[in-house]
Amino acid sequence: MNKQLRKFNPDWYVPPGSTISDLLEEFGWTQTELANRTGFSRKHINQLVKGIAPINQETALKLERVLGGTIEFWLTREAHYREALARKEEKEALGKDLGWLKELPLKEMIGLKWIAQFRDKTQQIAECLRFFGVGSVSVWREKWGCDLAAYRSKNIDKKPKGLIAAWIRQCERLASPLDISPYDEEKFREALKEARKLIENENSEIFIPELRKLCKLSGVTLITLKALKGCPISGATRWLSSDKPLLMLSDRYKSNDQFWFTFFHEAAHLLFHAKKVLFIDTDGQLDNQDEKKADEYASNLLIPVHYRKQISELPINEKSIKEFARHIGTSPAIVLGKMQRERLIPWKTHLNKFKIKVSFSD
Repeated sequence: MNKQLRKFNPDWYVPPGSTISDLLEEFGWTQTELANRTGFSRKHINQLVKGIAPINQETALKLERVLGGTIEFWLTREAHYREALARKEEKEALGKDLGWLKELPLKEMIGLKWIAQFRDKTQQIAECLRFFGVGSVSVWREKWGCDLAAYRSKNIDKKPKGLIAAWIRQCERLASPLDISPYDEEKFREALKEARKLIENENSEIFIPELRKLCKLSGVTLITLKALKGCPISGATRWLSSDKPLLMLSDRYKSNDQFWFTFFHEAAHLLFHAKKVLFIDTDGQLDNQDEKKADEYASNLLIPVHYRKQISELPINEKSIKEFARHIGTSPAIVLGKMQRERLIPWKTHLNKFKIKVSFSD
C-alpha cells in the first residue's frame, strides 16, 4: 500500500477523504479508530472524509504515520481537490459572462495567434482574461471602462470597445518584454527633430525601424500594429509606468501623410499631457484643449508656421507641390495632406498619387 501511495499522484475532482474512506475500509477501521490513532476528534475525521476540513501539514504528517503514503501525497491530493473546486466555481461564474465573448474580435484574435482557441466557452473566457491580464469580466469592464471613458472621441458608447481594448492590449503585450531605458524628455525632443528628417524617405520598411530606434534612445517604446477590422484607432499613447511611455500606431489610414501626422500628434501627448490618461485617436475627436495642442504641435512640426502663407498661395499642380516639399524638407504627401485639411484641394480627386502606402510587418 505504501509503495502505491508514494507513486500515486491523481488529479481527481473528489475530496481526499474518499482515499481515507477507502483505506479505512481496507484496514477494517472505523472513523472512531482513526480518530483514536491520530489524536483528532471524531468530528474532525468526519469533516476530513467529507472534504469539509482541509488537509494541512500537521494532518498530512499524521495521515502518513497512520494510513501510509507521504506528506507530499496527502498535500498534493488536497491541493488538486481545492484547485478543482476553484475551477468548478470559476466555470460556473464565467458561464454567466458568455455574452462578453461577442464584444471581442475573437475570431481575429485567434487567427493572429494572440490567444488560443477553446471549444469550451468558459475556457475561452479564461483565455481572454489571461490575454487582458485581469481576473474577471467585471474587472475588465471596470478597467477598460475607465480607460476608454477618458479617451478623446465623440459617441464613446457607439465605439467598439472590445476591438479598441484588444488592439491596445496587444500593443502593451508587445511592449512589455522590450528592454528600454527610462524616459528622457530632452532626448525625446531631439529624437523628434531627427524623426522629421525621415519624412522624405517614402519607404516604410526603412523609416519605421529607424523611427523605432530614435524613440528607443529616448526611452519611448514605439509599437506599430496592424489595425483590426472595424477598429477606428489610428494611434494611442499611455504610460506603462512613470518612466515607460508607450506610443502606438495602427495602419488604419495606410498613407505616409496620415502616419506622420498621427506619430507627431501622439508624441505631443507624451510631451505635454497627463501620464495617467490613455489617449486614443479615432474619428470624431472632441475639440478639447489637449487634442488641439497635439494637432497644432504635429502641424507645426510637419510644416512650420512661417510656410503656411505659401501653402495657401501654392499653385495646385504636381510640379509646384513637389518643389515646395523639397524646399521645406518634407514629403509631397505631407504638403498635399495639409492642403486637403485646409480645403484647398478636394480629398479624393486631386494628386493623391503623392500619398505612399505605409506597410506594417507585425
